[in-house]
Amino acid sequence: MSVYTQLTDDQFAAFCQRFGVSFARAIPITQGIKNSNWFIQTTDDVDGAHSYVFTLFEERPPEDIEKMAIILNQLDGKLPVAAPLALLDLGADSAEKFYVIRYDNKAITLVPCLAGSHPQQTTQAMCHEIGAALAMLHETLQALQPAEEYGVPLYPWNEVRDRERQFMPADEAKLMSDIWRAYSDLPLATLPKGLCHLDMFADNTLWNLQVGEERLTGLLDFTEVSVEHYVMDIAITINDFCTTWGDAEQGESVNFDRSKMAAFLQGYESKRILGEDEKRALPVMLAKAAVIFWLLRLNVIHYNRTEGRTGDNIMVKNPDLMKRLAAYHWSHVEKAQNTVFMLLAIDNKTENPIAGVFSNITQAEQARDKLSNSSDFVIKEYTLDQLA
Repeated sequence: MSVYTQLTDDQFAAFCQRFGVSFARAIPITQGIKNSNWFIQTTDDVDGAHSYVFTLFEERPPEDIEKMAIILNQLDGKLPVAAPLALLDLGADSAEKFYVIRYDNKAITLVPCLAGSHPQQTTQAMCHEIGAALAMLHETLQALQPAEEYGVPLYPWNEVRDRERQFMPADEAKLMSDIWRAYSDLPLATLPKGLCHLDMFADNTLWNLQVGEERLTGLLDFTEVSVEHYVMDIAITINDFCTTWGDAEQGESVNFDRSKMAAFLQGYESKRILGEDEKRALPVMLAKAAVIFWLLRLNVIHYNRTEGRTGDNIMVKNPDLMKRLAAYHWSHVEKAQNTVFMLLAIDNKTENPIAGVFSNITQAEQARDKLSNSSDFVIKEYTLDQLA
């Protein structure tokens, strides 16, 4: 079911005219489960083609959709987004643009169709490109101030955590609590914030997928844009783009690719340099982002059960996959907490062979690079409380 509100051809023609589009035909879109969607064929389209997507938002208030439309139009021209068309019938005296028709207390938008397909798998090159795109999104949306007036409130995931944790096995509850505590201990006040997408999964992007020429052609689903730490948005995107999710026949495996993450971060920093606090926070943020989507999937199951939601259109993603990804990231955080990196002189005759001790490899490499005789030093990794 993709159409909940029925409209006549005369209504479609009248609504499209307000956006300056000549209506010929509305074709229902079958994939949607939240809103009513149609492809719009115009009088200029050849048979079988369609130029626009007409959406009637069934749940979100028109005020939220108007904010989303402003965000998309701010990004238009810098990133491949489907920016809602502006209304043309506001009168010559109207200096402000509006993008939403209000119908029966619901919002209607008309956006151009984007080319491309959802990727089934990602490559390092794609991770690099989506990293650069996310940084451009963060930079561009800084122009919308105050940011809180454009983003929707963050969901109270702590309430979902408290509800779900009481039903979890002890080891799962401890994993969630440990990650949440580590997140709370981060220097959150020093981490840059702004408008973030917060759902940049691969299935919310479109690509030209010709082998060797993969190119980003669309960024989708801006309904959850909120003010959040940029490094959280980075972590959410990395978690999906850099993980290969096995299907049921593959045992629903979860395989994180750190080389893809490195490519993503290189792409991101080609547009916006990460601060040192952001780099140090990223490992914990990766784990926390996985916990959020673990809770999101548990929350969907909870509401399906309590509200009696059933049927073929009720899609439930396995929360266990995000739990396993959270555990993977947390294991790396725990290892880093018990590991030091020593910068040692290669010449054993040196009076003091230890040039420095560092908490992570990046700081050790940066310190070595500052030495005039850097080639005379080597970095070795040691685990605390163990014999070398």
